[in-house]
Amino acid sequence: QVQLVESGGGLVQAGGSLRLSCAASGFTFSAVSMGWFRQAPGKERELVARISSFGSTYAAGSVKGRFTISRDNAGNRVYLQMNSLKPEDTAVYYCAGGRYSAKAVDYNYWGQGTQVTVSS
Repeated sequence: QVQLVESGGGLVQAGGSLRLSCAASGFTFSAVSMGWFRQAPGKERELVARISSFGSTYAAGSVKGRFTISRDNAGNRVYLQMNSLKPEDTAVYYCAGGRYSAKAVDYNYWGQGTQVTVSS
């Protein structure tokens, strides 16, 4: 049974940092590209960052230089380090596994999401 379980969300002041973690099980984690998506109320789900099975990374322009994605294949985990947080980063953040793509439809596995709220 495939499972992705996110943790690390919460309430933080603008300028602060959070580190999201996603624990994966039920599939060959090291062979799958992973991504972090977010969805704010009334908005579409969007890619924040992705990492290939080989470690290549991509970050969306809105978070580039502030957010870093990484993975631990031995521990079956993917992380999102978020620094210099802004109120507009407020959203539910989802961990996903699938193809190395910017499109949510290309990811087969999804976590339940974790809320990140940035206060001004």
